[in-house]
Amino acid sequence: MPDTAPVTGFPRGGLLRRLGALIYDTLLLASVWMIGTAVLLPLTGGEAIEGVWRPLFQLYLAGLSFGFFALFWVRGGQTLGMKAWRLRVQRPDGTGLTLTDALRRFLFAIPAVLLGGIGLFWLLFDRDRLALHDRLSSTEVVLIPAR
Repeated sequence: MPDTAPVTGFPRGGLLRRLGALIYDTLLLASVWMIGTAVLLPLTGGEAIEGVWRPLFQLYLAGLSFGFFALFWVRGGQTLGMKAWRLRVQRPDGTGLTLTDALRRFLFAIPAVLLGGIGLFWLLFDRDRLALHDRLSSTEVVLIPAR
């Protein structure tokens, strides 16, 4: 089955699998941040980025974060962590995400994850087993069968 084919009829991904994928992806994202920061160090003489530049640096890291997730979500619906845990993000009709879908999901996921993970735990009480950012961005995470 190609990565871009609609995937329907599979159960939604559960909390433990999603947390596992999130931990995996957070480690990978930290690597992206380190490389992204290393690229800037020659411009700062190896010093920490502070003062008026700090908000721009944080925006830069947020952009790297969005790029990391959007690349995977749009190109096949799976980050490396999601692939390891057999999860796929998609639209409810089983089609892949567009860049706009990925941006909307990313922006809703920030507070959902950062506020103690309340947006993820939402799926324990949601009738459709959707996390809060799934529901708000009209996306879903499904468990795909092993190949």
